[in-house]
Formats: sequence, structure tokens, C-alpha cells
Amino acid sequence: MTITFDETKKYFHLQNESVSYVIALEEEKYVSHQYWGKRLNSFSQVADYPRQDNAFAPNPFEVPGRVFSLATLPQEFPGNGSGDFRESAFECLYPDQTTVSLLTYKSHEIVTGKQPLQGLPHTYETKEEPAETLLLTMEDTVTKVEVVLSYTLFRDYPVLTRSASFRNTGAEDIHLNKALSMSIDFPDADFDMIQLPGAWGRERQIVRTPLVRGIHTLDSKRGTTSHAYQPFVALAEKTATEDQGAVYGFHFVYSGEFRANVEVDTYAQTRVQMGINPTHFQWHLPVGEAFQTPEVVLLYSENGLNGLSQTLHPFYQKHLIRGQHQFAERPVLINNWEGTYFDFTAEKIEAMADEASTLGIELFVLDDGWFGKRDDDYSSLGDWHVHTAKLPSGLKQLAENIKAKGMLFGLWFEPEMISEDSELFRAHPDWCIHTPGREKSLSRSQYVIDFSRKEVRDNILAQMMAILDDVPVDYIKWDYNRNMTEIGTAAPGALPGEVLHKYMLGLYEVMEALVAKYPQILFESCSGGGGRFDPGILYYMPQTWTSDNTDAVARLEIQYGTSLVMPISSMGSHVSAIPNHQTHRKASMKMRGDVAMAGNLGYELDVTTLSEAEKQEMKEQISFYKEHRKLVQYGVFHRILSPFETQNEAAWIFVSPEQDEALYFYYRVLDRANLKKKKVLFKGLDSAKYYNVSGYEGVIGGDELMNRGLYLKDALQGDYQSVCLVLKEAQSV
Repeated sequence: MTITFDETKKYFHLQNESVSYVIALEEEKYVSHQYWGKRLNSFSQVADYPRQDNAFAPNPFEVPGRVFSLATLPQEFPGNGSGDFRESAFECLYPDQTTVSLLTYKSHEIVTGKQPLQGLPHTYETKEEPAETLLLTMEDTVTKVEVVLSYTLFRDYPVLTRSASFRNTGAEDIHLNKALSMSIDFPDADFDMIQLPGAWGRERQIVRTPLVRGIHTLDSKRGTTSHAYQPFVALAEKTATEDQGAVYGFHFVYSGEFRANVEVDTYAQTRVQMGINPTHFQWHLPVGEAFQTPEVVLLYSENGLNGLSQTLHPFYQKHLIRGQHQFAERPVLINNWEGTYFDFTAEKIEAMADEASTLGIELFVLDDGWFGKRDDDYSSLGDWHVHTAKLPSGLKQLAENIKAKGMLFGLWFEPEMISEDSELFRAHPDWCIHTPGREKSLSRSQYVIDFSRKEVRDNILAQMMAILDDVPVDYIKWDYNRNMTEIGTAAPGALPGEVLHKYMLGLYEVMEALVAKYPQILFESCSGGGGRFDPGILYYMPQTWTSDNTDAVARLEIQYGTSLVMPISSMGSHVSAIPNHQTHRKASMKMRGDVAMAGNLGYELDVTTLSEAEKQEMKEQISFYKEHRKLVQYGVFHRILSPFETQNEAAWIFVSPEQDEALYFYYRVLDRANLKKKKVLFKGLDSAKYYNVSGYEGVIGGDELMNRGLYLKDALQGDYQSVCLVLKEAQSV
């Protein structure tokens, strides 16, 4: 791993064993992107970008002639209004109300390691897997605004992280109207764009489309990242598959509003940008102060989409997720939500826990309804004290009773919300996100509490800590169940354009305080399911409730799409009752279990209502999962059959790092008449090893399993069927 600067040719070369990233100083001052991709041993083609006179392409005043123009130059962080007609990476509003900015090279520094981003989630280096950073300072020589571009290269991954810091070294205060984290230009547009749009109950659907002329924008204007779009985009070679071809990925380490632009210009060049959405953003930057953007993870895969995932999964596990649960096997849990909703008593919860403990479940999670006067979703958010009518002996006693059964105890919170019908709202009606003087929109009968204000954060933290200091809580499900509207604050002197980012900084401050004080607690994030499943949250909470949709068939697409960018250890996946509460489908217990086992297994139903046969099947599922969960949660994951492409099938496999063990899952949704037996192919095995396959006699070579495959022994009968095969390296052939 090296970052070098060639003083003669004026270029930077960032390279490790997998990847190279090259930046040049065109005309010794304009910071130009030259190359990103498979590792180069050296780079010689500096300043070879074609100089030609393009019609209507303006020329910088300091460069003589008509053949050099920012309108066509591939850039690293383009300014505004100075000859580049493509989207800018930032916009400053100056005291004279102008917005023209032109950045040129000022200085650079190459440093060992990676500096943390204070107050923001960020990736980090380790002693075992170090990093190196280029800090490249650019300046607008007229206004004296400086932008420090940070590029961190990790030694062991084809990964680069980028962020930007804006410094006002001029004589007057300015405002940032836009401050993206990164921008990069590709010399052509011969790509497909891959995105992960969705909705509640349909998160992270894989959509792949050819790039066309124009600007394609993915963004959130909902306050957080949201169900609608993942803060991720990838450019894939048109021939790229799951296992072959070049893919360039971009993932934003932030949980607030974002924007990702993919722009193809008039010369079929492609610009990709990512950062905070400027729609609700304007930041006051006084003289002498700085603004730091969140970071973007950039990764290159020469092995298709599986290669992308097999980079992101371990990278996030080792360089983003933190704490004592970072590599811990996640407990099998039961959550009472779909089993009881708000209608429960202490006796009912203990009866469910009694039954669950006999089945091998390790964690009982008490969901919504334990606090205030919360008997429905119309009241009590913000009143984080025990609902004594439901739990007359208190929450601590209930937790101790459950732990006496040999189980861990978990609790649901929604700290970022406040109900109109709550003690807290009656005392502080201005403590919600709102625009003073306007009526407030309700959603799920609640408002978003104003975490941009310190007194609000302190109040919620104090309430939560009072519970956590008293009750032996092992797990917290942190929910967030609405989008933001009428974005503003009643805080004196606050600037409306700063509210959202200050909200996120406040949220991160609260989360950091809790995970630091209670490192033993396993935090699982949730936002109506996977509405805020982003890298920013993973920095504080190592797992997320993947979707409120627990239907096994729907989960095939949701989990397949989620696996593109998120580690399996971060994905909560539960078996629920039938008919399913979201789709009313009646999938078999086996298929429900096989889908849920491809993540952090849990159950979301009333176990006291199950038949003895169903409980026995659950018990066997749990026992099987415990035997293999380390492989599932921390093995190497390969997608095999896409439910988005087949529309009726899915398959994936988990392989141990040593390739001596694997767990293969095949799913079929609907049956058809007169089908032949299914032949399946495997991935990720060692072609030189031989394997025993559960249900099959003899041993089979890894190369044979991956190239010839094998037929499933029994024809699958009926709808909603699944097969799980265990592969073990054969001790003898």
C-alpha cells in the first residue's frame, strides 16, 4: 500500500495490491481524475486528456488557447459557475450573493493512518489492517475558501473512503448551499447503473438500468435515508454478472437526507457524486471555521457483484461496526410484537417466555407498549417510564423473571419520537421538529422530537438511562416510525438550513453516549423495518431489522437485495405466523425457517398458540441454526439465483473462510405441473477439495459441484418449498 506524488509529472498514485486511483494536476493546478480500477504497477499517461477546441466549451483565463476547458476535464471536486456546466460538488453563497467558485490545487499531505471524523460515523483502520491518507487542499483564490479532500486507502481491500472539509479562511462569513462528500468523473458511459430503491415492506429491490444521457438522481427528502432509496449506487460493466466483470460501488456513511447523482454529459462522460442532500441544507460558515462532510466508501470489484459484497461485508465488519458485539454470534430471539401487538400483560409475556425458553430461544424482546399509557399508537412516546397498569410489578421484575428462565431480556424504544398525547409534549410542545407558525403534520399520530436541541437530547438520555440503570437489559430495538415534514426548530437563533444535519449530529451524540455507557447491550436499529438501514447506523448499532415484512417469499427479494451491501450479521430475519400479517400468505414452516436462517434468526409470533408439531419443528430449526450460525453470520456469502431475475426461485450459499464447510439454500415459490428434478450449482468451494453433502452418499469434488452441480434428490411438492444442504470437507476420498 502506497500513496505517492510525482513532483515532476504532478500526479498522485494511490495503490494497494488490488486497486489504483490516480489524480493529476492539469496545468499544474486543476485537480483532475485520471484512473480508478485494477492495480497499475506504474502510471505514465499524465496530462494526456485530449486538448481540443470543443464548441461552447469556455477556457480558463489563465490557460492560453482554446483547447483546455473545465467543461470536459475529468475532475475530482468541481466548482460552480466557472466553465464546467455539469453538476458542481459544492456551492458557496458569498456576502455579495454570488455563488461562483473555482478550486485549484494549494497543497497536500500524505499521512499514515486515518483520522476519525468527530461526531460522525466513519470507517477506521486497525493495527492488523492499516490505512494511509492523502489530504489534498484546494482553494478558491478569490474568496479564500479552502476545501480539504480526504482520500483514505485501506491496505487489504479495494476500498477508498472520501470526504471533504470546507474551511473559511477569507475575511467574511459565507454560507454553504451544497457540500457533497465526493465527485468523480469516468471517461465514458458504457455502464449499467445499479440502485436499491424500495418502500415500506419492499426494501432494497435491485434495479439495473443502462446509463443514458442526462442526470439520474437518487435522494431522500424525508429527514433520514428512508425506505425509498439506499444511499448506494454502483456502475457495472454491461457484461458484469454476480461473479465476473468490473463494478464500481459508492456507499454513503450517513443516516440523514442524501443525494446521489449519476450524470452523463454531452460527450458521454459520466460523473458520480454523493453527499448530503442540499434541498434542506444551508450551513453558516463564519470566518475561521470549518465544516466536515460525512464520508463515502468507494470500492472496486473485478469479480462482479458478489465480489462487491465480499469486499463490503468483511470491510464493514472489521472497519465500521464496533464494540463487543462486533464479531459475536447473535442470539436467537423472540419478539412479542406480531404475537400480541399492544394487547399484553406481564402474565402473557411470561407465558410466552416460558414456552420460548423450552424451544432454545435465547433472547426475549418486549416490543412497543410497555411505557407511559401506551395501549395503542396514539399516545405516550416521550414518556419513558413503565406502564404500571400492564406491568404492575414493574419492568425490572419482569426482566428478572425472564432472565431466571435462562434467557436474555430486550426492550423496544423509539427515542426520536414524541406523541401529541404525552406528558412530555404537554410540558414542551415546541420540542418537536416543526416550522414555527405553521400547522404540524402528524404521521402514525406522532411527531419527530427535535434532537438538534441539547436540552431535548439530555431529557431523552436521562429517561433512557434511568430505565437502563435499573432494568437488566441485554438488547435494545431502536425504532423510528415516520418521515420528517415542516422541517424546522423553535430553538432561539437556529438557522433552518442547519436543522437536519444538526439533528443527525445530535442523534449520533445520543447513540454514542448510550453505546459507550452500556457496551454490553446489543443494539438493533429499526425504522418501520429497514427504513434506516445504512452504514451510518451500523457504526453505532451492529444489526438492523431488515424489514417489517416477515413473509418468507417477500423476504427473498428483500434479503437478496440487502446482501448486496450489508453484512449478513447485520440483518435481522424472523419467522412469523401464518397467514402472514403483511401479505396473508401461508408459507410452510420449513421455508419460513430457511429464509430467516439466512440472517440473524428470530421469531415473531405467539408461541403459546402453536401446535406441538410446530413447536418441535421450531426447536429443530433453532438447534440447527445454532450449530451453523457462525458460518451464516460471518462466513463468505455468495448469491447464486436471483429472485429478481427468476421471479420464482432464489439460492445462496455460506462458505467458511477455509472452504471446509458450507450451507446452501434453495427456495422455490410456486410449483408447476410436470417439472423435472432441479439441478443446482454451487459457488465458493475449493475446487481441489472433496465434500460430503447432506442427504447424498459418497463424496463429490468441489469443482464438480461448482461446474456440473447436482440434482436435488426429491422432487419438491407444492408451493413455498425450500432445501438446505450442509457441505463438509471429506476426511477421505
